[in-house]
Amino acid sequence: MGVTYKYFGAPNGATAARVPISMRPEELGGDELGMGGMFSKIKPETMAAMVLTGIEGIPLHKVPPLELVVLHPDYAVVKLPMTVVDPLRGVGEESVGAAAFIWSTVPDRGGPRDAFSVYQLLHEWQDFSHRLHEAGHQAYCLVWP
Repeated sequence: MGVTYKYFGAPNGATAARVPISMRPEELGGDELGMGGMFSKIKPETMAAMVLTGIEGIPLHKVPPLELVVLHPDYAVVKLPMTVVDPLRGVGEESVGAAAFIWSTVPDRGGPRDAFSVYQLLHEWQDFSHRLHEAGHQAYCLVWP
């Protein structure tokens, strides 16, 4: 059994912190956790590093840490910096393809390995970043061990 990550949008940390304790990931829908959230096996740290190094060109050691919103024995909620979400909205196909190729060459035990899978993942994230922006939300991740 692996870790499940539910990426969602919320207007602020207080809203993001109101995560239903009893809900399983597959039961989480829209409401205050953000319509159109995403389930993934990709860690938020990996996603942050991928966008910031692969698209923004920031050295890996300068990638900012995630902000812990809630730490509970059964789950955690972390906030992704807007510097991770915003760059995806304006990036073109060429940059997405280049970033996908770069990421596909980095060993990541839990994530996609081939460039096309990474390319598809980045497009899902691009759509997600547009939805967050339109709703005026920030990106959060709910983590189940």
